[in-house]
Amino acid sequence: MAAAAVAAPEVLRECGCKGIRTCLICERQRGGDPPWQHSPQKTHRFIYYADTGWAVGAEESDFEGWAFPFPGVTLIEDFVTGEEEAEMVQLMDRDPWKLSQSGRRKQDYGPRVNFRKQKLKTASFRGLPSFSREVVRRMGLYPVLEGFRPVEQCNLDYCPERGSAIDPHLDDAWLWGERLVSLNLLSPTVLSMSREAPGSLLLCLAPSGFPEALVEGVMAPSRSVLCQEVEVAVPLPRRSLLVLTGAARHQWKHAIHRRHIEARRVSATFRELSADFGPGGRQQELGRELLQISLSFQGRPV
Repeated sequence: MAAAAVAAPEVLRECGCKGIRTCLICERQRGGDPPWQHSPQKTHRFIYYADTGWAVGAEESDFEGWAFPFPGVTLIEDFVTGEEEAEMVQLMDRDPWKLSQSGRRKQDYGPRVNFRKQKLKTASFRGLPSFSREVVRRMGLYPVLEGFRPVEQCNLDYCPERGSAIDPHLDDAWLWGERLVSLNLLSPTVLSMSREAPGSLLLCLAPSGFPEALVEGVMAPSRSVLCQEVEVAVPLPRRSLLVLTGAARHQWKHAIHRRHIEARRVSATFRELSADFGPGGRQQELGRELLQISLSFQGRPV
């Protein structure tokens, strides 16, 4: 089918912000200089290179040319075609979007979860949407996603007119498993990753011929930078699939800054179950039920 044009939805005049989180809509309504503060930018910015797996100091920065390994990030470009992208977003837009924090809108396909109390309900969960069946099947063709069976899909809608963003955070590890998978649609953006842990990162001077030279080897570490002062920018091309595992999943917080939303962006994030809900786990029966519902692909947003 020919790729259909995907128009941005009408900008809403109300928002779903709570507490300290804000968007352009509520900031304009409140007027004046807001008493709340946006997340300050980190002191040192590094750029992630998917072809090497290293983060390298940004140009004209104090650490330009210095690098450190950044494992746990896999980026698959052109995971869907332009026609598939247009069709997916068109089908998403047929269902209602709910207002969410920081100028976002969302659609959830998954169980209702209280992470604080570690409880969930499956009553309204009917599975992932039918249009995700092929996406999930295709994921299994990649070694990093072997055996990946998602039980939740969360669609987020970002728009520059609303000042959409998402604060640095770690995804839950009680219910959600090792791999966090996100499909980036409609426009490119940047995933910003930061870590609040004490200590320092050891840096290597990137050899000449970067980034290709990093594949073969690097020089011994000879410089360091405080973890808390570093932000790693992971460029996300349009129609790319991002997989976070290991330290990138569990130790580095991820965020989308407002300044990196320049056009409408839709992300579809897929989450698998933790080991506690898998075979041999304490919640294996519940996990089996969730998988059966999820992979029926009969869902509507809950």
